[in-house]
Amino acid sequence: MGQLNLNFTCPYCGRVTTITEPNFFGHWKKIEIETSALGDVGVLVRAITCPNSECKNLWFNVSLHKAIRRPPGYDWEIADKLFEWQLLPESEAKVLPDYIPMAIKQDYYEACRIRDLSPKASATLARRCLQGMIRDFWGIKRKNLYEEIKALEDKIDPLEWQAIDAVRKVGNIGAHMEKDINLIIDVDPKEAQLLIGLIEQLIDDWYVTRYEKENKLKQIKELADSKKEEKKKAVNENSKP
Repeated sequence: MGQLNLNFTCPYCGRVTTITEPNFFGHWKKIEIETSALGDVGVLVRAITCPNSECKNLWFNVSLHKAIRRPPGYDWEIADKLFEWQLLPESEAKVLPDYIPMAIKQDYYEACRIRDLSPKASATLARRCLQGMIRDFWGIKRKNLYEEIKALEDKIDPLEWQAIDAVRKVGNIGAHMEKDINLIIDVDPKEAQLLIGLIEQLIDDWYVTRYEKENKLKQIKELADSKKEEKKKAVNENSKP
């Protein structure tokens, strides 16, 4: 077996890194039990410790697989995945910055956490998160999300607005959003993920971009003020008898 080199993006700190054996654990085991309706099965356990010294958080995953022998009589091998449980962290949610409003962060994290368990509830939370962002970032408040998206049209890039409106129309979502933001309807995990992906993109485009711009302008102002003080001190020193 060759040396392990696994590309990994830490879900806690967001750092992209390469995982080697000291930071990785993986173990496959056939479950020795009377064959169930699922057939012969085994469990795969995987764990990764983030190598970032400022993080060191644990990623932990368990999955259930078909177990087969090729050819018959040989050791059991791992085959098709049947079920998977992401235990740490609980979802694939990105870590949002502290300057994102707490209510928006909570809805986003919960939408990610239950995406596969309950896509309908996940989509409802994602829509509420989108509504919270439109109200908080743009100050737009209408009777429902449908009207708020319409009011947003002339304030953002046309392609961005079209993406928001397109996701609104996915499946049965578009037929009900204008009536009730909290109405739970049939949604599959892919549709729920589309909404989650939109939330992540808009957080980057709106909140992160604004924060980085303000931070850069603040640094420029601080530099200018520092130079102004230096010049003032220099003038005072030269004016002394």
